[in-house]
Amino acid sequence: MTAERTLTSVAWLCVENGRLLAVRTEGRDAFYLPGGKPEPGETLARALVREVREELGVEIDEQRITPEVTITAPAHGRPGTLVEMHCFRAPGRGVPAPAAEIAEMAWLGPRDDHLCAPAVVRTLRHLTSIDGWR
Repeated sequence: MTAERTLTSVAWLCVENGRLLAVRTEGRDAFYLPGGKPEPGETLARALVREVREELGVEIDEQRITPEVTITAPAHGRPGTLVEMHCFRAPGRGVPAPAAEIAEMAWLGPRDDHLCAPAVVRTLRHLTSIDGWR
C-alpha cells in the first residue's frame, strides 16, 4: 500500500445564475476552482484573497469570507497525491478576467463535471445537494 501525500489548497466558490466559476491553468486539461496553495505562515483566508487577486484580478474582503466545505479528492495529474481543498464563499469586487497562469475561465454546472478536476467534480456535487442545481 502506498502512502499518499496531501496538498492543502483554498478555493473561491463564486456562483452566479446556478453556475460555478472555474479556471484552467496553462498546460492543464481540466478546470479547477480559483485559488491555490497557501504560502508558509499564510492563513487560508489570506491565501484566498491573494490567489483570487493574482488569478482573476478580483478583490475579496477577508472579513467577509465564509467557509463552505472542505473537499478531499485525488489531485489531478499527481498520482499518489490527494488535495484537501478548503472552499469559501465571499463577495468579490471587480469583473473576473484570466491573469497570471490562468488560460481560460468558464461558468460550469453539474453537467460539466467531465471537464473538471476530481475536487471540482465533488464540489459541483456538494453544490447540487445544497442548492438544488440541475
